[in-house]
Amino acid sequence: MQLFYNAKLDNSAKQFVFPPDESKHIVRVLRKSEGDTVQITNGKGYLFEAEILEADQKRCKVRIVSESRTIPKRYKLHMAVAPTKMNDRYEWFLEKATEIGVDEITPIICDHSERKTIKLERMERVLQSAMKQSLQTILPKINPAVPYKEFLETNVSVGFKFIAHCQNGEKMELKRRVIADNDVTLLIGPEGDFSKEEIDLSKEKGYTPISLGRNRLRTETAAIVACTTVAIINN
Repeated sequence: MQLFYNAKLDNSAKQFVFPPDESKHIVRVLRKSEGDTVQITNGKGYLFEAEILEADQKRCKVRIVSESRTIPKRYKLHMAVAPTKMNDRYEWFLEKATEIGVDEITPIICDHSERKTIKLERMERVLQSAMKQSLQTILPKINPAVPYKEFLETNVSVGFKFIAHCQNGEKMELKRRVIADNDVTLLIGPEGDFSKEEIDLSKEKGYTPISLGRNRLRTETAAIVACTTVAIINN
């Protein structure tokens, strides 16, 4: 199954024309012709099945023949993760987190962050590609990068709020704190970890310190371990 994405599709659509790049892929690469079907999602939970009316490499035209909607999860996972020094490592996190089932991602700029800027459009493309590759119909939301303190001040979340850090102190394993069917917001710091001031501030804002295990993990690895733990608890 090959899944295509278009954010503008809704359940009132009757016909749709693919842009040139996807039209070429459908007709030349997949060798689809009139009468064949393709699947499209709008990233909002809808899956559309469409019949090809015109197998044109520049404007492949289809007719929507059926639709279905994915049942939403009973919880939401918001990962606030500091950008890694190497872009490809953060993109790896985005890809795998999408496959696992993250709902929202916010890059946070911390005291020890080595990278303070991100390419939001590129990250959005990574999420779209991962969604299509894993045959999902809900596209995670990626927010612009924000300073750590601003995130704590402006983020309005319900459910559990956690911060994973490597400094000494009282911490319980994440898997022992998560309760199924509850929203989770989780903070993951940069390679140099959160500063003491950042950890203290998070506690003031209601975040609970947690551990992801005995080993010291890279930023992107810690984020994936956290995503996986929350997903397992809820499945």
